Amino acid sequence: MPFRQHVARLLLALTGVATVTVVAHKLVPVNATTVGFAYLLWILVVASAWGFLEAAVSSVLATLVFNFYFFPPIGTFTIADPQNWVALFSFLATSLIASRLSAAAKARAQEAIERRRDLERLYTFSRAILLIDRAAPFAQQLSDKLLEIFEVGGVVLYDRRSRQLYRAGAPLRAEIEGHLRDAAAVPGPSVQTESDHIIMNLTLGTEQVASMAILGSMMPESLLQGIANLVAVGLERARAQDLAQQVTAARQSEQLRTTLIDAMAHEFKTPLTLIKATTTSMLANLDQPREMLTEQLRTADGEAEHLRQLIDDSIEMARLDTAHIEIHPEMSNFQEVVGEVITSMHSEVEDHPVSVHCQQHLPQFAFDKRLMKLVIKQLLDNALKYSPAEQEVEIGLRATDGVVVMDVTDFGQGIPAEEQSQIFERFYRSPSTKDQIPGSGLGLSIALSIVKAHNGELTVTSQPGRTTFRTTLPVLRQEAI
Repeated sequence: MPFRQHVARLLLALTGVATVTVVAHKLVPVNATTVGFAYLLWILVVASAWGFLEAAVSSVLATLVFNFYFFPPIGTFTIADPQNWVALFSFLATSLIASRLSAAAKARAQEAIERRRDLERLYTFSRAILLIDRAAPFAQQLSDKLLEIFEVGGVVLYDRRSRQLYRAGAPLRAEIEGHLRDAAAVPGPSVQTESDHIIMNLTLGTEQVASMAILGSMMPESLLQGIANLVAVGLERARAQDLAQQVTAARQSEQLRTTLIDAMAHEFKTPLTLIKATTTSMLANLDQPREMLTEQLRTADGEAEHLRQLIDDSIEMARLDTAHIEIHPEMSNFQEVVGEVITSMHSEVEDHPVSVHCQQHLPQFAFDKRLMKLVIKQLLDNALKYSPAEQEVEIGLRATDGVVVMDVTDFGQGIPAEEQSQIFERFYRSPSTKDQIPGSGLGLSIALSIVKAHNGELTVTSQPGRTTFRTTLPVLRQEAI
């Protein structure tokens, strides 16, 4: 506490004693016993409000003026009756003991308040650790939160695994950073308290995790230990999350490779079978009419082209990173692109008539033609797979309110309501159809990512006998590319 504040409190305490003396001696004359209680009451107030020092000084002054003004002979510091000596010293002892007890009670109450405040801050800090996102380095956000919640001057955190320093608040001296690296190598927990900073190492079990320096705040050791434990747990939790993400990424990469191979093997069988059957027939009947040979060659050539497109699409899907898809928009006619996709899927649409309904002439707008072909093909292929044989699949196109809308509708058994929110997840296959209808569980996920990259929407509505996938794309003009 500043010296001036101590002086001001002492003066106020003494002024209170003087006020009681003037009131009791001049304005409202009372007996010595009443005055003694008045002095004692004021001393207790001083002790509870400010502490023992101010109360003790007030006790001594009150004893002196009590003797001078209220014990005969009045006006002197001598006491005629020996009993009054006993009363005077009893008053002084009572005042000092009461002051000490009151100050101790105040100190305990203040300590309890501080402990509760420390617990509240530790709780707030623990919640903040759980809510930290991964937009920035975890250790840096951890340092920022510690600075904010505990209102310290500065924080430097040294992560032993990454060997990096993370700073928040006022900078610390360069040599302190060297001390942090040394502290991180010391086995077991330790706290080094200096004049303007604290250095402590952070352990988790027997493992050294990090070290930390806190500037400009002297905290109790229990609070420091609590902070150290939370920071160590937070760093370990972040490391565990990183490892889990790496394991998940590796697992998904392996799953992606497997599913793509399975899907490619299935898709390639049909054109390869037709090509093989055609060439075998030609070799077995080389003397057949030229017209028949030409027709068989056309069939083989068409299936070879189909196979090439399948390979291109498979490679494209394997390369796509659904977390970050870059689009290269160009002005194109969306209706023509839909027609090109339908033509390229001639073998798939043989058993399912596909009707295209365009309410009006669609405006040309900018979109990534190559990627949108993948979307249209995936939605149409999905509708064909889940439609009964010979059942028509409808494609509706319209332009409204600055967007182009494409509806792909099939009349199959529909998608259960509880699965409609899951079908766009990567690798998701419906339990009721995954063993009956081939697929990888990637197509809708990739389609959704491509549409979102165009700032569009892809949604599904389904009921028994009718399912519609709706794609909404903003009409982007040439000047906006």
